[in-house]
Formats: sequence, structure tokens, C-alpha cells
Amino acid sequence: MKAPLGKGIFLVAAPGLRDPNFRQTVVLLCEHGVEGALGVVVNRPTAMSVSEALPHVPVLEGQRHVLFSGGPVQPNQVMLLYRLEQLPDNSHHVFDGVCLGGDVELVDKILTANQGRDAFRAYIGYSGWGPGQLESEMKTGSWITIPADPAMVFEKDPARVWPEILSALGEEYRLYADMPFDPSLN
Repeated sequence: MKAPLGKGIFLVAAPGLRDPNFRQTVVLLCEHGVEGALGVVVNRPTAMSVSEALPHVPVLEGQRHVLFSGGPVQPNQVMLLYRLEQLPDNSHHVFDGVCLGGDVELVDKILTANQGRDAFRAYIGYSGWGPGQLESEMKTGSWITIPADPAMVFEKDPARVWPEILSALGEEYRLYADMPFDPSLN
């Protein structure tokens, strides 16, 4: 079930990964190449709403869309991930109708047209790796790679994403699925 590194895969934090930035996370890899890798953590909602982060977007006013923490790099930058039936020309396609970036007019279209399965998520910051860094982390067993699933990004309860994926990986991982976020708190 392991997938090769590349855009459109999930990096699932191995149960032993202790880095607080990535403990029990699922990262959607949006870019991967010789210059490094870039992704967003899909299961870390913040206490902020998207309208607080993007106050200049009128259609968001009064909306309750949660802002997610995409990772520790550039924590003041908002990145948008979209799932669209029709991808705009200027979009950065990641996988299965999911694209990164684009303009806030897309948010307006999604929220006003409310058609089909179109959706968006907003992330503050992102996850980034320099050349060879992610490959090194793979060798140490920090990440498990699987093909990404749009439902896990846009439809599932973020608190259940990591445990559900771990449970699906089989017996070897199932017992970790309900592990507390910080075992030292028990």
C-alpha cells in the first residue's frame, strides 16, 4: 500500500515520530522534486476562522470555515486548497480535482454557487523540506506513504483522519490508532 514520494500522496506520521510539528499528522504532499518538497497538514484545525485570517474577503464574513495549521514554514502565509469539478487554468493541480493556490474568487464561487462536491480548505503556514531532507526522513521511518484521498482532506473529521488511516494500514498499526496525542499526559 506504500506509495512513492510525489505530489498527491499522504505522508502519514509514523507512531514513533515525536517532532511536535508533525506528531500524529497527515500531510498532503503538493509538490516534490529535486528542489525539495511542500505540503500541508490536513488534520490540524486551529481555533481561528478563515474570515479572521482573510478579513478582506467579503464572502467569508460570518462564515464558520476553520483555518488549519498547514505546517511550521511561513506561519503568516495563508494557502488555499480547492476541490473543484473544473480546475481553473491558473491552478496548481495536486491530484483528483484538488489544486493548491488560485485566487480568493474561487472561494467566492464555491461559497455562493454551492455546487456538487466543490470545496476549499485554508491553511496557515505549510510543511517544507529542502533537497533530500524528506528522503532522509523516509529512511528513518518517520513517514508512511499512501495515495491521498480527497474525502480525508475535505469531508472527514480532522481528529479522526490519522487514527482512521492508521487503522486501515493493518494489525501492525491498529493499536496505535487510539494512542493519545501526548502519552506523557496520561
